[in-house]
Amino acid sequence: MPLVKPLDSQQDAETKELAAFFNETLGFCPNSVLTMQHRPAISQAFIRLNKAVMANEGRVTSALKRMMAWVSSNAAGCRYCQAHAVRAAARYGASQEQLENLWEYRTHPSFSEAERAALDFSLLASQVPNGVDAELKQRLTRYWDEGEIVEMLGVISLFGYLNRWNDSMGTSLEKDAIESGEQYLGKHGWERGKHQ
Repeated sequence: MPLVKPLDSQQDAETKELAAFFNETLGFCPNSVLTMQHRPAISQAFIRLNKAVMANEGRVTSALKRMMAWVSSNAAGCRYCQAHAVRAAARYGASQEQLENLWEYRTHPSFSEAERAALDFSLLASQVPNGVDAELKQRLTRYWDEGEIVEMLGVISLFGYLNRWNDSMGTSLEKDAIESGEQYLGKHGWERGKHQ
């Protein structure tokens, strides 16, 4: 049971209008946003930040950003965000092979060295204590420019917020997110946990 219940999607007109973004991303407005509506300034600011962070600015693709979100959420243990991230990665064109082998990104041949560096960045930056070091910086700068690294850290930081929000709230998972979690992550032991 969630700590705070989500409000109806009609609760705040501006949030509703901004949240149309999630219809493309996920196919529905997430319960996390509906919960944030208890304070509309938070839901509105969150959606604007999400749109800015996830915008396509170049080589850091939408699919890679969502796979980074999954790695970050996996490191944090947030099952809600894991399901959302893998669903969005699929909707934004991640290959079936990558989606089925996200757990093995470090060794699976469907991932490039540039993608491995980005996904390792997501893992190490999401850990407490933080694991980003000189060796990772060298790998990142071999493949990505400074603007792209800023984009990536934006994703990692956004999901740091979401992981804390949804795990603390016990946000209920939506039907479509459950299906994506079971399809891509279930064979590795993913389950809804507190997000019933």
